[in-house]
Amino acid sequence: MGAYHCQLGGERFRFAGLAEVMAKATPARSGDALAGLIAKSDVERVAAQMVLADLPLKAFLEELLIPYETDEVTRLIVDSHDATAFAPVSHMTVGQFRDWLLSDAADAATLTALAPGLMPEMVAAVSKLMRNRDLIAVARKITVITAFRSTLGLAGRIGSRLQPNHPADDLKGIVASTLDGLSYAVGDAVIGINPATDNIPTAMTLLSMLDDLRARYDIPTQSCVLTHVTNSIEIIERGAPLDLVFQSVAGTQAANDGFGVTLSMLKEAHEAALSLKRGTAGSNVMYFETGQGSALSSDAHHGIDQQTLEARAYAVCRAFDPLIVNTVVGFIGPEYLYDGKEIIRAGLEDVFCGKLLGLPMGCDVCYTNHAEADQNDMDVLMTLLANARAQFLIGVPGADDIMLNYQSLSFHDIAYLRNSLGLKAAPEFEAWLTGMGLVSESGQLLDNGQASARLLEAAP
Repeated sequence: MGAYHCQLGGERFRFAGLAEVMAKATPARSGDALAGLIAKSDVERVAAQMVLADLPLKAFLEELLIPYETDEVTRLIVDSHDATAFAPVSHMTVGQFRDWLLSDAADAATLTALAPGLMPEMVAAVSKLMRNRDLIAVARKITVITAFRSTLGLAGRIGSRLQPNHPADDLKGIVASTLDGLSYAVGDAVIGINPATDNIPTAMTLLSMLDDLRARYDIPTQSCVLTHVTNSIEIIERGAPLDLVFQSVAGTQAANDGFGVTLSMLKEAHEAALSLKRGTAGSNVMYFETGQGSALSSDAHHGIDQQTLEARAYAVCRAFDPLIVNTVVGFIGPEYLYDGKEIIRAGLEDVFCGKLLGLPMGCDVCYTNHAEADQNDMDVLMTLLANARAQFLIGVPGADDIMLNYQSLSFHDIAYLRNSLGLKAAPEFEAWLTGMGLVSESGQLLDNGQASARLLEAAP
């Protein structure tokens, strides 16, 4: 647990500890530069990667990046580590682990069994040694199946969140966007609204409207209003039709304090949602969102690089058996992921790390208007993520969220992925789409005016 050294190209590099090795081995991104953690040169980055490659995986059990005594996320990671599941790779270095993950020996069943034995820091470390194609190659081997009213994660399918946000929480506007999305076969993962006014009465109104719409047409999906976890607990107590509990989480206790959330709150909400027994296909009731840079943005990063902290956030998610986890990859802004290249890399890292830890990882393929990125970058990332078998992607009307003021994917983009790559929606949702005449028996989206008219009957 002392310093680490590497001789490279006539230079000798010294890294004060494991946190510095991890930070300087990370592919460059603006957030780590902002925090003063980035490698000073490509040569120093390679030196750090060489040190990391030779590091035993067991080192992460011995040198904790954030002290056990001061951080409940660290305590969760250590206390939940499954030594038996870890045993098959416990003799490996990080570099050997990378090579093994890319080999045929690391098949779907083996990776599923391994997941409880991996610490987030281990998967973050191995991702730093991988090219983008390596991240895709491993992620696509991993199957994570979850269910509530629809079953997500099955081979040959990709889910979607329908995001019908409205700047005034206008019910007619939200319904119009929802029906538009459904006509493009979007919404099997969740119909989820970010409320413009985050309070309990607004959330209850929105939940009731979505549940009425779902019940009227017997749509096999789930709804969610992305309100704070404490609001969800109160909403459940008041008897509103809540399907999924939402919460943004991060990889340190201090960052979660900034979100106003603790592990005990999440446990209470999880148990409350389970008690409702509203799922018909399964009982995964949690929806988490994360994003690289969240801990740094609240000055709660402890000198650790943002990608490693993102992986630590997945330990929080994993503890509560979620239906979906969404990395909102470019939402925080160019201070953390500067351009399209950095956003694409981060999205692939996050889905790889989350799936390797056993999570149902999706992505909001997005960017803010002041980032050096455009929809061409998003086209690349969404296609790569579909190849990596992401659990779901998000679609908003016209790819432009007029409430949150950022750019995402459109309903048309989800249809492109399914039609072009031969992917389908969740099976329960697919059967409903076929019955409504919105898709063909082979899952291809149809241009059916009559079916769209039937959907429009749901409008107030």
